Parts: sequence; structure tokens; C-alpha cells
Amino acid sequence: MVQIDSPDIESDEDGEAAQGGLRKIIHVDMDAFFASVEQRDDPELRGKPVAVGGSSGRGVVAAASYEARRFGVKSAMPSVTARRLCPDLIFCKSRFDVYREVSGQIRAIFQRHTPLVEPLSLDEAYLDVTADINGIGSATRIAEIIRAEIREATQLTASAGVSYNKFLAKLASDQNKPDGLCVIRPGEGAAFVQSLPVRRFHGVGPKGAEKMAKLGIATGADLAAKDREWLAAHFGSFGDYLFRAARGIDLRPVRSSRIRKSVGGERTFSEDIHAPGELRDTLDRIIDIVWERIERNEARGKTVTLKLKYNDFRIQTRARSLPRPVEDKVMFAEAARILLEDALPLPLPIRLMGLTLSGLEGVTKTRRASAADQLDLF
Repeated sequence: MVQIDSPDIESDEDGEAAQGGLRKIIHVDMDAFFASVEQRDDPELRGKPVAVGGSSGRGVVAAASYEARRFGVKSAMPSVTARRLCPDLIFCKSRFDVYREVSGQIRAIFQRHTPLVEPLSLDEAYLDVTADINGIGSATRIAEIIRAEIREATQLTASAGVSYNKFLAKLASDQNKPDGLCVIRPGEGAAFVQSLPVRRFHGVGPKGAEKMAKLGIATGADLAAKDREWLAAHFGSFGDYLFRAARGIDLRPVRSSRIRKSVGGERTFSEDIHAPGELRDTLDRIIDIVWERIERNEARGKTVTLKLKYNDFRIQTRARSLPRPVEDKVMFAEAARILLEDALPLPLPIRLMGLTLSGLEGVTKTRRASAADQLDLF
């Protein structure tokens, strides 16, 4: 069902906005992409809770259908936890060749409407349609057409957000999922953001939200009440992002060719860990999660880096550069495990572990990790 939160961003008003430095930005996000592809290709799975990923004891959920999400199943969750939440959960192995093929169809649709497309992964992208090359006259109408073309070409649904900057467009695309459309017009951004819980802000993970709650911050309005100095004192360089985000401000352009330096992820633990067996099990789960991101972003690199943050907040990194780009998950996992074994025994328990693949070759389609990404915890 299509839902539109507010009137369209019309061409005349947008022309004035564009002259004032505002843009027409669309954020398109496929609905439960991997799981939806599996349900499309296997009618037996339709309407049932589906997870894409490994079902073994060390497996991790890469994606979950909306039927599974109702039970609390979500991406990056250990498979054993997902199974406990949803005993009838059906696991499907990842088929990245199929996901990439469908993603190519979707990107071809984007390119028919604008050359300014910034893919974030196989299943989402920013589009700058300020120029309106097809003369459609309305950013919202362009979003509606794109969603209809995606459905016709792939039999899959996409949600979209339309606004005058990237931050707001991404928030809007999440507002009416699945198969929804939300518009945030010029002048509405600050009020929209201030009504949201801080957990909706990109980059604010569970730990970040927990810290904010202790400081009495629950919503965008609470953040907007704080000045730059207060936010910098409590959140460092991330405070500047929070100051702007709480006011709906984002000046970043859509970049169609942006070199990504690395792909990775990290996990902060509810309790510090130290035992070698527990460290190895945790590393295996992070390998699964990061390799899914590597596949999703079609990244290939030569350097694997292990990050450890001890319970005294000291950070240690170990890197291993390979003679050729990492070709598969086995090669990536072997390099990561060697790094951990070289670090054992650890001098102190750790509160965080992370893995990164860098030295990427020929990856220009995805975004560079930002400071906001670093707070986004599993």
C-alpha cells in the first residue's frame, strides 16, 4: 500500500528551493531485499518467516523477511537467537549472484531518470533529480514512477523518501515501510526530525541511544535543545553531526562516483570477553557479518585489519596485507583468524571487536564510511 505523508514537492516551489541551494533528493530502499528475492523465486516461501544466512550454530542472519521481523528477527543477529525467537523460521543460503543481477536491473531504472545515483549497497541508493532530465516536473512523481518500474521489472517492492537533502530523504524512506512513500517538503525537515526518537538517526546505535537516554535525550527535539559545545563535550566530533541532524541540515551532495576506502564492522559487547574460545566464536560471527557486507558492496581488497578495544578503552589494531585481493570468504576468514591468534593471549578483556577489509580495488559505486557510521553498532 502506498502512503504519502505530505503534499508533493512541486516543480515551481522546488525551483525556488534549488536556487536557494536545496536539492530534490530521492532515497530508494528495497524492502527486505534478499529475503524478498527468495520469496519471489520460491512461491512456497511467500507469507512465511524467512531468513537469509547460515542456520548453523555460528551462522548469522544477513536479511529477514517482514514476516520474520514481527518475531524480532533482524540482520546481524546470530542464527541461534533468531531460531529461538521464531521456531518456524526458514533459512535460505545467500545467492549473491542473483541479488547482484536484480540490483543491476534496479540501477538501470535509476539511470533512466538521473545520472546522479549514489548506491549505498545492492538494495539502496540516493538519487538527485533536481535537473529533472525527463521533464516530469515533480520529485514525488519521479519516485512513484521509479517504484512502479521496479515492481514491473523485478516483481519486488521498494520504499522511497523524497526531500531536499540526503539525511531527510533516508529518514523518509524508512517512515512507511514496506512499499511506502514519504515526502518531507522544504521547511518541514526540522519539525519532522524533532518528532523522531534518536535511535532513528543514522549512526546512533543501541549504545549511543543508551548513552543519550542517561543524558535525558530521547528525541530529536531533546537534541535540538542542546548547543554545539554541549554536544561536543559529550560526543566529541560526532556532536557536530548530531547538532546538524537535529535541525534537518545536510549539505552533502549525491556522488555518483565515490571511492570507498574500506568495508567493515565492529561489535560492542554487553559484557567484556577474554576467554580464547569465546573470542574465536565472536570473531567467526563478525566474519559472517562483514563478509556479507563485502559481498553486498562487491568489494575486493588486500588488507584485513582486526580491531580490539580493551576494557580500559585502549585500542589495538593488527593488519595483514595479502599479495592479492581477497577472493572468497575462506581467504578472508583465514587472515582474520591469524590476526586474532597472533594477539592471544590478550592482556585484558575486550569490550569491542571489529574487522575491516581495505586497500579496495576498483570500488567506486559505494559510499565512504563516515563518522556517523562508526557509532552504528550491531
